[in-house]
Amino acid sequence: MKVERLDKYIWRIPKERKMKVDAIVFTDAGSVEDPQFREAMKQLMNVATLPGIVKYALAMPDIHWGYGFPIGGVAAFDVKNGIISPGGVGFDINCGVRLMKTDLMYEDVKGRLRSIVEAIYEMVPAGVGARGDIVLGEKGLRKVLVDGAEWAIKAGYGLEEDLERIEDGGKIHPADPNYISEEAFERGSDELGTLGAGNHFIEVQMVQEIYKEDLAEFFGLEVGMITVMIHSGSRGFGHQVATDYIRLMRDKLKDHNKDLPDKQLINAPFQHPLGQAYYSAMNCAANYAFANREILGHLVRRAFWKVFGKDTRVELVYDVAHNIAKVEEYEIDGKRRKLVVHRKGATRSLGPGNEKVPEIYREVGQPVIIPGDMGTASYLLIGTRKAEEKTFGSTAHGAGRVLGRSAALKRWNYREILNKLEEKNIFVMSRSKKTLVEEAPEAYKDVDRVVHIVHEIGISKKVARMVPLGVVKG
Repeated sequence: MKVERLDKYIWRIPKERKMKVDAIVFTDAGSVEDPQFREAMKQLMNVATLPGIVKYALAMPDIHWGYGFPIGGVAAFDVKNGIISPGGVGFDINCGVRLMKTDLMYEDVKGRLRSIVEAIYEMVPAGVGARGDIVLGEKGLRKVLVDGAEWAIKAGYGLEEDLERIEDGGKIHPADPNYISEEAFERGSDELGTLGAGNHFIEVQMVQEIYKEDLAEFFGLEVGMITVMIHSGSRGFGHQVATDYIRLMRDKLKDHNKDLPDKQLINAPFQHPLGQAYYSAMNCAANYAFANREILGHLVRRAFWKVFGKDTRVELVYDVAHNIAKVEEYEIDGKRRKLVVHRKGATRSLGPGNEKVPEIYREVGQPVIIPGDMGTASYLLIGTRKAEEKTFGSTAHGAGRVLGRSAALKRWNYREILNKLEEKNIFVMSRSKKTLVEEAPEAYKDVDRVVHIVHEIGISKKVARMVPLGVVKG
């Protein structure tokens, strides 16, 4: 493939063969030479062949190989003649991140860190196949799929003020549960309020560095403050929704998908009944994930109340989605157009004044949360108008893997990873030794570098850096 350098951190692969648009990548020179990067770029080139794609196919600096679309991939399709693809969303629909702040400082928790991590571990079911205390029949689950985080709050798992601090208010429409299979209802019946495994985590963190004093003050953050970050999604429910619609699109739209460069790019025309059915079902799964993170957040609150007392404040800063497709408007060639924006491992990054940003943050722009791995750092950033102009309002979502899970298991062992984290004074509790090794910090890209790139390009701007003190994993 031919890769052209447009700027220090901007690269282009000109359209060739069946590509309808160029592929644009935001990364550094070292990544461009990495063989694994080349594999992910081939996937991005395939995305550029899909019907109705607009402007270009994009990749963030955390790009790596994924199912169909690369993770870190962004693509927008015209609502009239474009498509929607489960591979452009991912199996963990609305996998996302929430950041919470407390009124505690490092001095308040340093002697009780083990206690708070143990309390979270005790209260939050985690791991493969974890089951929660909330068990719903189909009738109850239908309400979750429509109302999202609002359902969780009404059920006693959250605070009313949380809703104005969640992307889309914690629920997306259209979300019709009639498009959900019996298998998905069954899988989702007892997984609300569970963390899951893999790269999902709950971290007790400390604000280590502030980059924009005025914005940090706006968010109520200061150096030494204790924060909590939660990374989870729609669990087995979202996975089943993706599985169901990949199968349906293969069975019912064979002619439409016959010339795909990769069968994992299976899709439906957005306006087709099956495209609309998947869109609605995907939104149901997104609402499930919003409800799940709201419940997890409140369980974390309860853990802090148990250890530090009921007067302890644990407030939501923001909750973002990073595996989703949304209908949004952007200016293309001087005209406003409705587009189906797929963000597969990418975060929405809208600038000041955008009406889709919750009112309490509209004057500064949408909060952006980019977590690292459990041994490094995570960031709060802010969205920009430049992102709206250049990336369909998108930025990176995390550090991005550089080593597969199987390779990680061959390279390290449980005690080795635990010792490395202990050397950094990070206390970890994990349901599975295997998961801890798979998620070794060295299996991921340098999150500081990823954030530096998006900050320098201007598609999101750094506000604060948090470092982990305690970690709970599945």
